[in-house]
Amino acid sequence: MADEALYRVLEAGALRLEPIAEHHREPLRAACAEDPAIWTIYPVSYAGAHFDPQFDGLIAGPPAKRVYAVVLADAVVGMTGWLAHNAPGWSIEIGNTYLVPRLRGTGVNARMKRLMLDHAFACGLERVCLKVDARNQRSQAAIRKLGAVLEGVHRHDRVTWTGHVRDTVYFSILRSEWKAAPA
Repeated sequence: MADEALYRVLEAGALRLEPIAEHHREPLRAACAEDPAIWTIYPVSYAGAHFDPQFDGLIAGPPAKRVYAVVLADAVVGMTGWLAHNAPGWSIEIGNTYLVPRLRGTGVNARMKRLMLDHAFACGLERVCLKVDARNQRSQAAIRKLGAVLEGVHRHDRVTWTGHVRDTVYFSILRSEWKAAPA
């Protein structure tokens, strides 16, 4: 599957996922600054002085990481993206997700993830993976609500930007499971 088929604008009503671009820099910086404490449970930080180097990496767009600005009613409210995972054209990861605090628990994340899952499977992918820090119970609950299957925990999977040795919880959704899931 060609990268351009997967990485394109996705939208549903007032929700748009736009391939990250320079004009998203300042609105995304402001969105990320709304919850500086959350970055301690992320592998990298987008807070303060960490923002520009991280954003520059997103703009550079390595083929293994394609990130969207999450836009709701014309305001940038976060980010999410496609991350390379296993065999190209077969499996992909949804990750690098952040939403401003006021939208957590409102259903925006679920709408965004359903939009991405529908698109991934429409593009012919067979498996979508979602990974989260074992400390992040809220994200794990949101992933379970999508119908994702817990695959296990990779112990001591990585060292985060804070020096924390992270255990990573792996979930996945297969094409056949998504087709069978209620909307």
